[in-house]
Amino acid sequence: MIKGKTWKEFQETGLLLFINQFLHIFGWAICLEQNEDGSIGNVFPARTNYRGFGEASTDKAYKKITKFMLDNAKELNEEVN
Repeated sequence: MIKGKTWKEFQETGLLLFINQFLHIFGWAICLEQNEDGSIGNVFPARTNYRGFGEASTDKAYKKITKFMLDNAKELNEEVN
């Protein structure tokens, strides 16, 4: 099964920052352009000289990821079994 999600949903899980932490090792990032109304516009891979994120951003993303895992643990477990 594949279930499409929006970039906004992906970003709100905290996973975008987590994935970008890994991509920064290689000088890459996934970039989201946010429209004036808060919706996500263009999404693209980019080269960057950034390496990592600040502690506050990382803490916020990890809390979001933990909440995502808590909210979806049963479904995730069912999918793998």
